[in-house]
Amino acid sequence: MVYQPVRQVTVPPVRLGIDLGGTKIEIAALDAQDAFLLRDRVPTPQGDYAGTLRAIADLVAMAERRLGAAGLPLGVGIPGSVSPTTGWVRNANSTALNGRPLREDLQALLARPVRLENDANCLALSEARDGAGAGAEVVFAAILGTGVGAGIVVRGQMLRGCNAVAGEWGHNRLPKAAGEGMVLRCWCGRDDCVEAWLSGPAFAADHARVTGESLTPGAIVAAMRGGDAAARTSFERYAGRLARALAQVVNVLDPQVIVLGGGVSRIAELYDALPARMAPHVFSDGVRTVLRPAAHGDSSGVRGAAWLAGTVKEVA
Repeated sequence: MVYQPVRQVTVPPVRLGIDLGGTKIEIAALDAQDAFLLRDRVPTPQGDYAGTLRAIADLVAMAERRLGAAGLPLGVGIPGSVSPTTGWVRNANSTALNGRPLREDLQALLARPVRLENDANCLALSEARDGAGAGAEVVFAAILGTGVGAGIVVRGQMLRGCNAVAGEWGHNRLPKAAGEGMVLRCWCGRDDCVEAWLSGPAFAADHARVTGESLTPGAIVAAMRGGDAAARTSFERYAGRLARALAQVVNVLDPQVIVLGGGVSRIAELYDALPARMAPHVFSDGVRTVLRPAAHGDSSGVRGAAWLAGTVKEVA
């Protein structure tokens, strides 16, 4: 089903987006036509909340100097969510953010309103608007990177839910296959979370447990393409687990499009491997859901954050 909403949109001529990741903080400025005016990034200060605030403030100051502007609207995508109860960050795998009033601290530091949103929601919004999910009524967008998160867009609007955890697929339990008796404890304290099995580091750790080789996901895939049988087997294990986890999403949400972002999403072989592996676990006589890589690649999260910085009203 193709969804074509009628949008009433008031977009500032320039707005800023920040993608606050586990390893890097990226800033981008978009014009009213969503074209990039600038992009830059710095490493994320590890475990340093105050340092993270300073890094964001420095990026904003740099961007506004280069643009010759001040007080630009700002949206920030974070690897967690804001609690509707406390207004503080929770569930972030960058744990220095948890229990902190990040929005209030940034607003005080930057002297402007700040729109704070889950990074996977930013990805989903960007891709549903004019990317890999454009025109689809329901889009599920997952980040497979340092962590695993997801966002949902329905009829052009982000779905947050009453607890603000819609799309928190990464912290559901992975459906196990026969012989997968090992239990992995996730950083969140739960066992066998999807993130604990399917993040980029988890892919590398699984290969290392089985083979004794410490390789990055990219190196595993390169070895597989070079004919390495052990690397091929590691990829097959990963693809099977990802297929089972995504099949659960189809059974609950039944999206037209599943968009994959993050470093692992760049493995081209996944898009051929997943559909047949998902099918036995989907409660249907056929699977029409399409899997696509994020059309805007690594830019999608920061694009979504910047787009949110504008004042937007959507009418179906």
